[in-house]
This record gives sequence, C-alpha cells and structure tokens, in this order.
Amino acid sequence: MRFHDRVHAGRELAERLRIRQEAGTLTHPVVLALPRGGVTVAREVAEALDAPLDVLVVRKIGAPSQEELSVGALAGDDPPLFDEQTLEQLGLRPSALDDVVERERAELRRREERYRQGRPEPELRDRTVILVDDGLATGATARAALRWLRARSPERVVVAVPVCSPQAADVLRGEADEVLCLQRPADFLAVAEWYEDFEQLTDDDVLAALQGQ
Repeated sequence: MRFHDRVHAGRELAERLRIRQEAGTLTHPVVLALPRGGVTVAREVAEALDAPLDVLVVRKIGAPSQEELSVGALAGDDPPLFDEQTLEQLGLRPSALDDVVERERAELRRREERYRQGRPEPELRDRTVILVDDGLATGATARAALRWLRARSPERVVVAVPVCSPQAADVLRGEADEVLCLQRPADFLAVAEWYEDFEQLTDDDVLAALQGQ
C-alpha cells in the first residue's frame, strides 16, 4: 500500500498506536519527530494519543564524494555514530570526515534553535517515547537518535514509521523496545517510492506542525 501523503501515513500509524495505548502498553507517552519529514507524520500520532509533540534533530553524515550515501549520523552533542562496515567498504577513516561532521553539527544546532525557539528539551525520564519518521532506509539516523534517547532514561522507546526497509527494521529491533513499521517491503529502494505526494518540507512547515497549525 502506498500512502497518499504524510498526513495519510500519520493517521494510519496513529490508529495502530492508539490500539496499543488502549491496551495499556503506551503509558505516559511523548512523541518525538525526526525533522523535517517526520514532523507531519508525528503530529497525527500526537493528536491521536493526546500526547505532547516535540522534535529530535538528527543529521546524516554523508560520504565526502557521495553526500547521499550515509556513513553515520549525529544527535545532540553526542559523538558521531559511524557505520563501520560502510567506512571500511569505502576505505575511509572517521578522521577523514571531520569537516563533514563539523558542518552537519552546525546545521543540527541551527535547526534545534529554530525549531525549539527557546523551549527546553522535553523531560523523557520514565516516559514512553515514540520516535517517529516518515520512513527509514538505512536506520542510521534513528540509531543515533536512540543512543541519545537512552541517555535520558525513558521507560520505553518505540520507533514508529509508516515504511522501512527490512534491513533498517532488523538493525533497530536490537536498539528499541519496539519497532512498528506499517510497510516493510522486500523490494524497498527509497522512502519516497511509498508516497504519492512526497513534497520536501521546509523549516516553516516544521514550525507550523509543532504549533498545531
């Protein structure tokens, strides 16, 4: 099943999560979106669960000559989380990516400041955190986000996405308490393929979603 757009995907995801909430497995939830694309999906989830919505900004680290090829990710002030296998295949050392990491760290901080607008980080201790994105290809950014989350002592962490690759689901299953992925196609190539409308979002779109507009 392809989703019409992120709102449609969010409503489908929210329905599955609402059933879990009614069964008592999502106590005291807070919804964190991976921006930009995850925010529209997460807004539908937060509204359905009557839960607070916030963002967790994570940045992909791309290979120097192939920026679209992820070799790792950054979350908060944590050290970079690299995909060691990909680095080895490319013949790269982490130190060769220092400039890329510095650039992505600066963009991460810019987005955090823009999206949070002076608000403190949400309190996550002893809460059920639902981490939402519009889809997962490699799972690299979600892994970095999960590492950041675990340091804040949540009671439970659920990764919830409309679509993901089987590989990403397998990787994250060992890091999250639960991975909920509505579509897990064996022939997965890209998240965009599973949406009829996959328009790129802007910072203003993120702010509008966070403000409930």
